Amino acid sequence: MHSYFFGGPATRTVKTLIIANVAVYLLQIAIHLLMGMGDNRFDGFLGLVPNTVTHNYSVWQFVTYMFLHVSVFHLFFNMLTLFMFGNELARKWGTPRFLRYYFITGIGAGICSWLVAINSGSTVIGASGAVYGLLLAYGVMYPNRIVYLNFLFPIKVKWLVILMGGVAFLSSITGADSGIAHIAHLGGMLVGYLYLKGSDWQYRYQVFNNQRRREQLKRQFEVYYGDVRRKIEQDKKQ
Repeated sequence: MHSYFFGGPATRTVKTLIIANVAVYLLQIAIHLLMGMGDNRFDGFLGLVPNTVTHNYSVWQFVTYMFLHVSVFHLFFNMLTLFMFGNELARKWGTPRFLRYYFITGIGAGICSWLVAINSGSTVIGASGAVYGLLLAYGVMYPNRIVYLNFLFPIKVKWLVILMGGVAFLSSITGADSGIAHIAHLGGMLVGYLYLKGSDWQYRYQVFNNQRRREQLKRQFEVYYGDVRRKIEQDKKQ
């Protein structure tokens, strides 16, 4: 139980992501102090603003928005979830696959947020899309693992994933702009699920294709072997 809650030893990959997120948040604070707390140009430039992406083609925002956060609590809970569920996935998958999944789900979550409100001026920031994707992956791979909800209530990961997905869905339909960030949460889960299932389908296709090739080679060998046997029998008769 203990290791499931705390995520086990921290991997270099997860450490690097946490350090990067914390560093960018400190940069956010420094820029806000220098430019004034009401000046949001930095967040508007690196955060995901659907209207800006649509009309100014600011496609870098699909990546950079993941490293900005609204508050220290927003940052803390995202990084805590990343630590709890990311370390074991990083150890199992290895760094390349883990980072590929992390950024695919994060970028995919941003694209989902943009698609549902392409002319919105709201700014979406935070690593929540990628983090929800990691939570989904952990739930798929270890559905019966026990974690503690709110540090108190034991719950299986599969039920936690369903609960958080349901909350994100209900929150996403409460309003046009207010639901955009929750769409990112759902988008991270959806893209993560499709990515994992796509990997399964690819593996099944490879297995099927290999079996088909073996059957073809087997039939070719049987034909060739049959021809050789017939030739040998004819030579013996002669």
